[in-house]
Amino acid sequence: MLSIRAAAARASVNQLGRSSVSRPALVAASTKTWRRSFSEERTPGDWLDHRLRRDVKMLGGILGHTIEKHSGTEILNHVEDLRSLARAWRAGDSDLSVLADKVRTLSAEEMLAVAKAFSHFFSLANAADNHHRVRRLRERIQDSNSLGVARRKDSSLGTIEGLLEKGVATPDQIINALCSQKAELVLTAHPTEINRRTLLVKHQEVARRLEDLEQIDRIGGPEVAGRFEMEEATQGLTRAVEALWTSDEVRRNKPVPQDEARAGMAVIERVLWDAVPAYLRRLDGVLKETVGKTLPIHAAPVVFASWMGGDRDGNPNVTPAVTREVSFTARREAAKLYLKDINALTMELSTTKCSQELREVVGSSREPYRVICRQLGNDLEATIEMLQDMMDGTLEPCVEDLPINTRAQILEPLMMMYKSLVSTGQKALATGPLVDSIRRVGCFGICLAPLDLRQESTRHTEAMDAITRYLGVGSYAQWDEETRQSWLLTELQGKRPLLPRGSSLADLGFDEIVQDTLGTFEVAATLGEEALGAQVISMASSPSDVLAVKLMQKEFGMPWNMRVVPLFETLSDLEQSEATMRTLLSLPWYRGHIDGSQEVMIGYSDSAKDAGRLAAAWAQFNGQEKLAAVAEEAGIRLTFFHGKGGTVSRGGNPALYKAIMAQPRGTVNGHFRVTEQGEMITQNFGHPGIAVNTLDIYTAGILHYTFEPPAVPSEKWRETMDTLSEVSCEAYREIVRKDARFVPYFRTATPELELGALNIGSRPAKRRPTGGVESLRAIPWVFSWTQTRLNLPAWLGVGDALAAVASTPEGKADLRNMYEQWPFFETNIDLFEMIAAKSDVQIAENYDAELVADAEAKDLGAELRRRLGETAGEILKVSENPELIAYNKLLRWQLALRNPYLDPVNVMQAHILHRLRNGKFSSPAEEQHLQDALIITVTGIAGGMRNTG
Repeated sequence: MLSIRAAAARASVNQLGRSSVSRPALVAASTKTWRRSFSEERTPGDWLDHRLRRDVKMLGGILGHTIEKHSGTEILNHVEDLRSLARAWRAGDSDLSVLADKVRTLSAEEMLAVAKAFSHFFSLANAADNHHRVRRLRERIQDSNSLGVARRKDSSLGTIEGLLEKGVATPDQIINALCSQKAELVLTAHPTEINRRTLLVKHQEVARRLEDLEQIDRIGGPEVAGRFEMEEATQGLTRAVEALWTSDEVRRNKPVPQDEARAGMAVIERVLWDAVPAYLRRLDGVLKETVGKTLPIHAAPVVFASWMGGDRDGNPNVTPAVTREVSFTARREAAKLYLKDINALTMELSTTKCSQELREVVGSSREPYRVICRQLGNDLEATIEMLQDMMDGTLEPCVEDLPINTRAQILEPLMMMYKSLVSTGQKALATGPLVDSIRRVGCFGICLAPLDLRQESTRHTEAMDAITRYLGVGSYAQWDEETRQSWLLTELQGKRPLLPRGSSLADLGFDEIVQDTLGTFEVAATLGEEALGAQVISMASSPSDVLAVKLMQKEFGMPWNMRVVPLFETLSDLEQSEATMRTLLSLPWYRGHIDGSQEVMIGYSDSAKDAGRLAAAWAQFNGQEKLAAVAEEAGIRLTFFHGKGGTVSRGGNPALYKAIMAQPRGTVNGHFRVTEQGEMITQNFGHPGIAVNTLDIYTAGILHYTFEPPAVPSEKWRETMDTLSEVSCEAYREIVRKDARFVPYFRTATPELELGALNIGSRPAKRRPTGGVESLRAIPWVFSWTQTRLNLPAWLGVGDALAAVASTPEGKADLRNMYEQWPFFETNIDLFEMIAAKSDVQIAENYDAELVADAEAKDLGAELRRRLGETAGEILKVSENPELIAYNKLLRWQLALRNPYLDPVNVMQAHILHRLRNGKFSSPAEEQHLQDALIITVTGIAGGMRNTG
């Protein structure tokens, strides 16, 4: 493991930039006096690509020099001492208490600087990891062109070749499937990205400089590239690291929804705008090689949507005015990006040859394509100006008045030029940047990502209750389900409005909450069909929840049939979802207003929080199967929307391909809609190369599922899963709901209370300001346990369930067969094993030692740690691995690499929490240093674990 002490004593900035130094020599110089070189760390890194080790070593060396330069040798010594003590503990040569004792000697100011050092190391290590992923992806593509090189199964190339070799799909069937299939990735602003945008931009600069150095290596080193290019690349990397160190990592103000929306748009602008056409060009190349055809330019196998600025579930900061502002901002930014494209096409398309159709439009102009581009550019410029005026309040907000308010207005002139170029023998020009622009329109539309609106069902009930009371027909909230449905259907089929036209909601005597709920519908009706996606109802539990939203859409004049999506997220809601949807689809009025299609959202976070991960996973599987059967009986096309987070306990799965293949048979149907949340947006789409690969994996997974769907589990396996679910749910709830020790333990042993006060996201930590753990959102619930490395929500109950089934030889054999033959079960067991490997009982125990005083709560902590160990043992009996993640060499190496850096941060966080809760400070500055240090440890642990919420 490399030492941050990178003795920068000898590796000065000038030395790093010296043009006569080769890349390996540069690395050696930057790490020359480190106490123990990275290459000495043999377990399990011997097999690892030396280039990744070299990059991490180089970045660590630069960081060490930067720390010494700006914070002094003493801070660097503290960092090195803590790292060395952590290494000694991991090697069994010392106790964790020695590391804890060292932490207690640090002042608040020193704690802040040391935490900052470790946190930045993780960000740099992650940058090196991402860079290496892109490097290997590039090499795999090159290698795949060589005879005898195996294709990756989770790539489009490997999938298509496999389907053709097995004879399960013809070339035409593959092309047709790709034209109709769709991965819809919904970017959300859930507060799981804990880095400031400022730092994320600087991380991207580090990545860019690493790529510059890689490019120099590829063309033969500085001797070929030139010494000035080498000097600029190395100096640039040093500047990037120094900029990170000298920036303020702490977000001083809580972000507002507009900030989160801008961050999402920035990902599209900086990465996805170029990555999407690059991915489609790669897919074209794969198709040409395998089936002899390319994808039609109108096909859009991947599209994006957003919740940023539309998700108001428990977030009072997302008001109707905010939603309008975010929607208009997205339109404006999209128009700016298209204008940039059009300006480039104006320069590109100077050709004079055109079709008769185009000539009739442009007249006798010598440069016909430029006429089209200039007119489209003028319309886009006018659209940008008008949107800005609407947001400034100097122009009435009306999207119908915009010169460009539909994607067709952009697509039609582009397609006219494309057809003209092809018909006049200029296909090379037609298939250049023009095709990229056409494909961007297909993917991003007029607003980059249509905005979903989400609100909790109880808020809709409150609004309907206010309306019925205003009308004098009674209290909607007090009616039973049958009465609600009857009244709603009567009003949906009637022509009279419920509320007087021309009156403001405030004039009608409604309270602010009801005004906000109804105001959302009022604004939504004015934003335009292409700007909005779905209206999602969280905590949906009955048909009336959907009908009420339909009625409010009608009341406020929604001019199109915006789809309404119930979100089933608790265990009981999932179990009742079949009856809910069967009733809805049996209603003639409803069937007549959904145009033959229905979308249902499956909640992974709240269901796992409610019942435990294993029981929730089985409920989600069962629920999807039953809902698919209901839709098939009704002749309805059903789309499932998967509400997943980044962590296992919130439905996350780093193996995207396996996650798709683990879905129940008959539930994907060519359309896979899923949330991409928080830090996962950065991890999956923060780098162009990784973004292209992520899109390719989604495409490959859906395609494979279409032609080779997973097997239907046998009745025996279902019975086993029923038992596993029941036992795990009971064991989970026995602790979380019934054990009187649990809430006091949770509140003291984790940073849950402190996390609620951090400026991480715009949304409060709780749906309601009052209430206990039951009202806590799934994200801070998971976040808190991840920080202590106990990861309780992801595994609690799993060991009990596996042990119960494996208590007989027959049950043990069933578990093994399920693991070997059923993707759903295999995927979940592998995820539980990964979580067990990432957890650490001794680190968790140290939190107890620092923070938990109550004897009963301490006993519970000991019990939970014992159960974690037992769970790991039961998981290994199923997987038959010799040790946890034995065959995931990369993850094992990453854990070995990171632990000596992660352990000190955990120990510091526990002690910082102790000092903050003790409340005795020598000065306000000391308290502020500790508060900042706490935030940085949160960032550091999240970066080191590559998981947050």
